[in-house]
Amino acid sequence: MPAVVRGGPPKPRRPRAEVPASPNKARSAPPKGAQPAAKLRAAKGVGLSPAFALSVAGAALGLGLVVMLATGHRAERLVTAARQGVDGEFATAGFKLKTLHVQGASTQADADIRRASGLYLDQPTLGLDLAEIRQRVETVGWVKEARVVRLLPDTVVIAVEERPALAVWQSGGRMRVIDGEGRVISEADAARFPQLPLVVGQGADQAAGTILPAVAARPRLRDRLEALVRVDDRRWDLRLKDGSLIQLPAIDEESALIQLDQLDQRQRILDLGFARIDLRDPEMVAVRPRDAALPGQTVAGGA
Repeated sequence: MPAVVRGGPPKPRRPRAEVPASPNKARSAPPKGAQPAAKLRAAKGVGLSPAFALSVAGAALGLGLVVMLATGHRAERLVTAARQGVDGEFATAGFKLKTLHVQGASTQADADIRRASGLYLDQPTLGLDLAEIRQRVETVGWVKEARVVRLLPDTVVIAVEERPALAVWQSGGRMRVIDGEGRVISEADAARFPQLPLVVGQGADQAAGTILPAVAARPRLRDRLEALVRVDDRRWDLRLKDGSLIQLPAIDEESALIQLDQLDQRQRILDLGFARIDLRDPEMVAVRPRDAALPGQTVAGGA
């Protein structure tokens, strides 16, 4: 006989509705920005002052930075070693320097450029730092500008714009070759350039680029010239091979040389061997014969 259950069969339970979270509980979670302060309070709770906790955190950060830098340098060394290994492997395969071409350089400059480049036979070509080679080449006094090109597998081309030698500059007992900008070409031996005009005195190096083209445009004067002497870094005296002296003014040298041209065309004065021709006064040209005992013979208006 089945058992009798009091009150009939059990009723199914109704699901309970979820209760929304209390606003007070939601506010109880600290915001992210308050976490450091909470950590400092926690540190204080275990007997550590906030200042000490910050010091420890800073020390840990510094240690991490040192470790990172040390690892970076080690990584850099590893990369360098790996690159050298790769360069060596390619060199074994034929990527090594066999030919160096220097373009745009004179015979005198070629050897100095090759030496400054630092390149050598069988050097791995893939590992060459072309920018560094260019910088080394441009330290040579002959070189105004350089360009370096690598032609794989075994050739390097160095193309240069050379500074042309303008004159030999004598100052302080030294003889040096200079270019048109007055820059000394330190690698050039002045004794090997007897064909260059000689400029003498302080400031002659910087002023030579202006006067020498004017002299070179006058072949009769140029062929007789021995030296150009800078006087007080203001003006020029032109010393000729026969001992004559031509004194130019401090300004408007071109006009003075035109006066000299006119005088030479009329009287062939450069052939006569005068001791001095004074062109410093634009209104008057003073000429002193070589054997004259009196101070000077004046030629008015350059006639």
